[in-house]
Amino acid sequence: MQNFRLSAVERLARASGLDASRVDELLQEAQAGRGDFALPCFTLAKELRQAPPAIAARIVEAFEPGDGIAAVAEGPYVNVTVERDLLARTTLEAVASEGDAWGGSKAGEGKTVVIDYASPNAAKPLAFHHLRTTMIGHSLVRIYRSGGWRTVGINHLGDWGTGFGKLLLAWELYGSEDRLATVTNDELVDLYVRINGDIAEEKKAGGTDLADRARDWFRRLEQGDPTARERWTRFIQVSEKAFDAMYVLLGVSFDHIWGESRYEARMPAVMQELREKGLLQRSEGAEVVHLDEEGMPPCLVAKADGATLYATRDIAAALERHERFGFDRALYVVDRGQALHFKQFARVLEKAGHGWAREIRHVPFGVIRMGGKKAKTREGGVVLLIDVLQSAIDKVQAIIQEKNPDLANAEDVARDVGVGAVIFNDLKNRRETDIDFDLDQIVRFDGKTGPYVMYSHARACSILRKAGEPLRRIDDIDPGLLEDPAEHALLRLIALFPTRVDKALEKDEPSEIAKYLLDLCEAFHHYHTKGGRDIELRVLHTDADVRAARLRLTDAVRQTMKNALHLLGMRAPTGM
Repeated sequence: MQNFRLSAVERLARASGLDASRVDELLQEAQAGRGDFALPCFTLAKELRQAPPAIAARIVEAFEPGDGIAAVAEGPYVNVTVERDLLARTTLEAVASEGDAWGGSKAGEGKTVVIDYASPNAAKPLAFHHLRTTMIGHSLVRIYRSGGWRTVGINHLGDWGTGFGKLLLAWELYGSEDRLATVTNDELVDLYVRINGDIAEEKKAGGTDLADRARDWFRRLEQGDPTARERWTRFIQVSEKAFDAMYVLLGVSFDHIWGESRYEARMPAVMQELREKGLLQRSEGAEVVHLDEEGMPPCLVAKADGATLYATRDIAAALERHERFGFDRALYVVDRGQALHFKQFARVLEKAGHGWAREIRHVPFGVIRMGGKKAKTREGGVVLLIDVLQSAIDKVQAIIQEKNPDLANAEDVARDVGVGAVIFNDLKNRRETDIDFDLDQIVRFDGKTGPYVMYSHARACSILRKAGEPLRRIDDIDPGLLEDPAEHALLRLIALFPTRVDKALEKDEPSEIAKYLLDLCEAFHHYHTKGGRDIELRVLHTDADVRAARLRLTDAVRQTMKNALHLLGMRAPTGM
């Protein structure tokens, strides 16, 4: 479809006298039944001093058809149509030749993007709210990779900070050395919750002894105290093992898992650079970089006691990442509440002379709630991600047992579909939207759900299996036999897939893929339903040539669904 669009832009530019870049900016997908592209003429009325319908009529009069493209005026729009047989053949050829690469491009070749996502805090569980950063980031890695970019996915583990002073104190008070080798992540979480509760109770009573001792433990950790380091190292190992099991279930992997502690050795150099460039100033004993001219509060980079902060470590991490990978773009998939932090540390880097910091993008997202509430780890009662995923798997397994008890590999399918249901519910929403989670709704096999889109793929696979014959070569089928409006709607949607992937990449928005997938599934369901009502419209038609063309179309649907599911980080079951 992209080649047809380019041709349409060139022809519309010649017919209108407008610059091709302006036409490209205005040209949009046409509404179903009104062509393939539409040029609205409303914004041209003032500069061309004509009514939009008159502008559209004038452009069509001067339009030169060719390359299978024609144009008609419809009120204030110029609707451009691609010849159906040509669209069918070129689309089916593209899908068949590109296979699993269909929908991607080479536009990003030679470019590198570093994507920072997941980033849980060690010695805490993967809570349900961690799903958003993990799956949005994982999807973006796949979307950028499909666009030709070299991708570097980094899990920036929270393994440093005063919270570890509290945990070390909790171990001193409530732990035992003979348990260090066998301690579990759940036990560490319990210790963390307990020490926070004790510190809070002491504070209510006017005391600070526990808080002071926790800060002392973190100072010992920073200074390399052997006991503090040994215990801290074990805590991190335990956490990473627990996280890895969850990432395997989600199908998520990273190029690098690097903790905040990795950058401690760079702190002096970061502070020295900011000092030498005249950016550091004292403020109530702390060191800050003023950002008044940007309309932002100062960026705090060191506390009065010299301890570094998130900003300092993120500056150090960005410097190392650019030195190592020479990235063209750096994404930080972090909740929208951290927007100021990312603006601040990126601007500090720019003020320090690092122009590449302008390519740092914060990719924010909204919160996810269950029953309208969001739990916090330090208060206990956190909703664990593993519990949600297992509940989804169990519910899907019960549905499969009821609807298809003889399904082969039912447990594997239930796992894939249950996990996919949770992932899709997250990614079908625009990432900055707050989500209310209802497990019973998201595991339904009808409606705008993960099971629905995965079942659509399985249904396409089932039709191809029932055919029991190899697909004909594209050159040996007649695309003119795909003449039903439902078939054309499917072909048009399939042809638009690469454009939607490009849009998802430019917006850093996986929901563009999810919404496209829902549209494709709905169109395929409509087509399949028509065939159920009218034997002449069935894919497995008695006429061999009609059947061959429809099987090719069905396979193109299957391949496109599979690729879209992959970009979302979901599996594509072949049977449900």
